[in-house]
Amino acid sequence: MPAINARTGLLRTGLALWDGLSWALAALALVVARYSFALSGPEARFVFQYAAAALVLQISIGVISKLYRGRHSVASFEESVLLAIITLGVGLFLGIVSALFATPGYPRVVTFTVPLAALVLMAAGRFLFRTLTRNTRHATDTEPVLVYGAGLAGAQLGRLLASDPDAPFEIVGFIDDDPAKSNLHLSGAKVLGGRDKLASEALARGVSTVVVAIQTADRAVMREISRVTEDAGLTTLVMPPTRELISGRAALSDLHQLDVTDLLGRAQIHTNLGEIADYLAGKVVLVTGAGGSIGSEIARQVYGFGPKELVMLDRDESGLHGTQLLIFNQGLLDTPNMVLCDIRDAEALDKVFQDHKPEVIFHTAALKHLPMLEQYPLEGWKTNTLGTLNLLRAAEKHGVERFVNISTDKAADATSVLGKTKRLAEELTAHFALTTGRTWLSVRFGNVLGSRGSMLHTFTRQIEAGGPLTVTHPDITRYFMTIPEACELTIQAGAVGQPADVLVLDMGEPVNILDVAKGLIARSGKKIDIMFTGLRPNEKMHEVLFSDDEERTATGHELISRVSVPPLDPAELDQVDGSDPESMSRLTQQQHGAAASLRALKEAAAGLDGISLHRPKG
Repeated sequence: MPAINARTGLLRTGLALWDGLSWALAALALVVARYSFALSGPEARFVFQYAAAALVLQISIGVISKLYRGRHSVASFEESVLLAIITLGVGLFLGIVSALFATPGYPRVVTFTVPLAALVLMAAGRFLFRTLTRNTRHATDTEPVLVYGAGLAGAQLGRLLASDPDAPFEIVGFIDDDPAKSNLHLSGAKVLGGRDKLASEALARGVSTVVVAIQTADRAVMREISRVTEDAGLTTLVMPPTRELISGRAALSDLHQLDVTDLLGRAQIHTNLGEIADYLAGKVVLVTGAGGSIGSEIARQVYGFGPKELVMLDRDESGLHGTQLLIFNQGLLDTPNMVLCDIRDAEALDKVFQDHKPEVIFHTAALKHLPMLEQYPLEGWKTNTLGTLNLLRAAEKHGVERFVNISTDKAADATSVLGKTKRLAEELTAHFALTTGRTWLSVRFGNVLGSRGSMLHTFTRQIEAGGPLTVTHPDITRYFMTIPEACELTIQAGAVGQPADVLVLDMGEPVNILDVAKGLIARSGKKIDIMFTGLRPNEKMHEVLFSDDEERTATGHELISRVSVPPLDPAELDQVDGSDPESMSRLTQQQHGAAASLRALKEAAAGLDGISLHRPKG
């Protein structure tokens, strides 16, 4: 470290001396070219005084402005702008001083040409230094890479590599599908062409690694890039999305190998941070199921908005321990905001509400594994439906302002116990929203990547064990989101939603599970068999986000849609036998019928609005 600091100090001192010398060389060049050394004594004295004053001002202002103290990397755009401002500013100042105070007849050409010539010399020295150091590093210990993406993210990566003396990579070219960027230069490397040039340019330049630097790439683009790099035998690294970077700046350690999350995720989500902060900052926020994958991520994101208190509730003490470690970097579980409680216990819930007085609730607690709930429907009924009812009643009693119930795409045209119990939870939430008039709503989305027991974990474990990978059916498809994007949109939905809404997140296009399995096997480099096990009871071949009778409308966010569900009076639950899925189906069918009748009445009323009634004359 001392050697690096000494090297850096010598570099900065050398830059300052070179800039001062540039003024002297520029003045000398003018004397030679313009006057052939034929200057009178006063004229020669003026040139000497001008160059000396410019040298002192240049170095002094450069030190004060931190130009010579590492404010910007050498020869970067930012440093070039600052250098030009200082140099031309010094020239303008000395020109004005000379016009006011110099002896009449002084060589005015000096004040016009020397600053420009000095600036050219300074820039030339910097770019020569940068070229020589780049070539030296590349020749010794860096790996040549191509960067896919010549936009802002690619330029950012170029700056990171240029500013890090220990960077492991050297950019030898950029690939970008925008024809307007062809032949441009970023960080000293040329844009070589589009995707069709990737394999050939990598081969020609001895490149084995491609870095994808496209913040707006959707899953289709990432899959196509993956196909091209896999066919060419190239390793693919990916820059993380902007939401994961601190203050919008990446570190080289953030680069990671292309994985299934990159292929199934989406481009960066745009959220209105002001809207979110308005309803979270300074509030007491309760997250149920905070020990789970979704609950812990929602809690982590909510914590970033500065709530007055973040209360995390779960019946799983190990899950709460992990969440506390994630957010607070300690897992003592000795603070009042870590609440061990089962939402099935109405009395215990009421005590939690009395103690903490939550103002905002994110309800993620649920039983979610479809085959397990098919075997034990009563357990799903107790947690997903009655547990939600307990929470809604406690929230009503204690005046909760905003309630966000996390639902699932399986609640649309529900066929499974999971879908039916969550659908009833949506309808109960709608009932209490209309009763209280408060912003209580549900958010519906599909599968999330990386949650406990998810497809991704299952496939990874099976590959590690040598296979086989189990897929239910070769044609089965599912919607996917990453956990951070699902939670980010859920929190945003809490800001844009209205009472009794069911907000549905845009999951993109459904993904073929067999394709995912084959991709994971290909990346593992192992020979793994795939075994088809058949659809499980009440499992759908293709999930849907909307029921057939649901009318989809837009919200203020492009990735969030709105539907309505019929409110369900809790008294209606008395007719349901929680151990009998058919009794749940009968209730949901009654609700669908009531909703259809209500829509028909509204449509008839709307039709009457266009009919004019005239009293007959006479």
